Amino acid sequence: MSVWQLLMVGGVMLLGLLGVVAPGVPGPWLVWAAMLWWSLHEQTGAAWVLLVGSTAVLVVNQVIVWLLPARRLRDVGVGRRTAAYAGAGALLGFFLVPVVGAVPGFIGGIYGTERRRLGGHGQAKAATRAVMRGGGTSLLVELFGCLLVVGAWIYAVTAA
Repeated sequence: MSVWQLLMVGGVMLLGLLGVVAPGVPGPWLVWAAMLWWSLHEQTGAAWVLLVGSTAVLVVNQVIVWLLPARRLRDVGVGRRTAAYAGAGALLGFFLVPVVGAVPGFIGGIYGTERRRLGGHGQAKAATRAVMRGGGTSLLVELFGCLLVVGAWIYAVTAA
C-alpha cells in the first residue's frame, strides 16, 4: 500500500474520531469503513484478523452505549468547546499513556475546560461530575472503542 493510501485511511480514521465528539457524525462507522477499505486493499491474514477484531470491538461498543442511560450532553449544558477539549484530551492521553490514558485524558479535558470557564476547583469538579453523569460516559465509551481500533491499526501498519 502506498504512503498516500495509508494517509487517506488514517485521515478517515481521524475524522471518525472527531465524529464521535461531533453530534450527527457517524464516527464509529467512519473508523470501521476505513478499516474495511484498508483490509480489502492489504489482503493479508493480519489485516483480516484486524478487521474482524475491530468489527467485534465496535459492535460490543455500540451495545454498551445502547445499554447506558440515554442522555444528551446539551441537556446538561455542555458546549461544543467542552466536548472538543474532552476528545482532544482522550486522544492525547491515549498516545501518552497507551490505551488507558484515554480515560483520564477525557475527564481531564472536561475538567480543564470547566476550570477555565468557572474559575474554581470545587465548581469545576462538580461540573465535571455533572457532565459525566449527563452523557459523558457514553461518549467516553464510544470514543474509547474507536481509539482501540485506530491504535490497533497504527500498530499493524508500523509493525509491517
